[in-house]
Amino acid sequence: MSDGPFHHVLCIGNAMVDMLATCDDAFLAQHEIIKGAMNLVDAERSAKLYNAMGPSETMSGGSAGNTAAAIAALGGTVAYIGKVADDQLGTIFGHDIRALGASFNTPPLLGGDPTARCMIFVTPDGERSMNTYLGACTELTEDDIAEETVSDCALTYFEGYLWDPPHAKAAIRKAADLAHKHGRQVAMSLSDPFCVDRYREEFLGLLRDGTVDIVFANETELLSLYQSENFDEALGQLAADCVLATVTRGPEGSVVVKDGERYDIPAFMAAVRRDTTGAGDLYAAGFLHGLATGRSLPDSAALGNFCAGVIIEQMGPRPPQNLAELARSANKL
Repeated sequence: MSDGPFHHVLCIGNAMVDMLATCDDAFLAQHEIIKGAMNLVDAERSAKLYNAMGPSETMSGGSAGNTAAAIAALGGTVAYIGKVADDQLGTIFGHDIRALGASFNTPPLLGGDPTARCMIFVTPDGERSMNTYLGACTELTEDDIAEETVSDCALTYFEGYLWDPPHAKAAIRKAADLAHKHGRQVAMSLSDPFCVDRYREEFLGLLRDGTVDIVFANETELLSLYQSENFDEALGQLAADCVLATVTRGPEGSVVVKDGERYDIPAFMAAVRRDTTGAGDLYAAGFLHGLATGRSLPDSAALGNFCAGVIIEQMGPRPPQNLAELARSANKL
C-alpha cells in the first residue's frame, strides 16, 4: 500500500455497453420512452427496444466509466471499479476502458446475468433518452472494493445510478469508509432527476452523515433533491449539506459553492449540439481532474465546462483521444 495516492481518481459505477441510435419524438412516444431520462428496463423490454432501434453505434459506456475515460484522456491517472459478466460485451468493456488508460481489475461475474447495456435514443434536438438493462451490474458487492485500490486514489467518485442495484449500496459505503480512513475525499453524482426521486432521502442522508464530501448535480437534479422551484434556495441547502458542491446549468455554465463562497463559471459554447449523452460525466471528469491536480475551484469548473462542451459536439459519451490537446489549445489545461 502506498504512502500517498498513486491514482488521481477512483471511479465506481455501473459498467455497461452503450448502443446509440438517432430517432424522432414520435418513436419515443410509440415505445413509451420518457424523454431525457434514464429508464430502467428488464431483459424482455431491452430486447424489444434493441430490435426496434435503427442503425446503432456500440461503445463502452456507463456514467462513471465515461468520467474515468475522460480523466485518462486529460492525462490523469484513474482506476475504475464496475461489474461485467464473462461474456462478449464484458470483454469489450474491459478492453476499451483499459485501452483508454484506466486501471480496471474487477473480476467478471461468472454464470449469472449478462453484461449491462444501455440503448440510447438521440432526438434531433440532441437530447438523449436512455433505456438501461443493469444485468451483471447488480452483482457489484463489497468484495469488489479493495482497500489498496481506494487508498491509492486521491478522490473516490461514484454515480448515483449505483443506488439501483441493492448490493452496490454496501459496496459504496465500504469504499467511502476506506477513503475517509486514508484521508481521501468522496464525491458522488446525483446522476438523474428520476434517480433522485427514487432515493431522495437516502441521498440526503449520504450528504448529511458525511459519507459524501463533494456533490455533482445539474439544475433539475438539484431542484428535485430539495423539492424546490427556487434555484438559489436549493443551492443554499446543498451548500449546507456537503463540503463542496457544483451544479451544471447547461448554456448558463456551472456554479460551485464551498465555505460560503459561490463561483459562477460561464459555459464553453459548443459549435453544435449533436448529442448531450455524457455531458455531465465529462463535466465531472474535468472538475475532478482539476481538483486532483491542484487547480482552483473556478479553473476546475472551467475545465469541466470545456469537456462538457466538447462531448456534445459528437455522438456518444466517450472523449476524443486528443481531449488534453484540445483543452490546452483552449487554455483550460
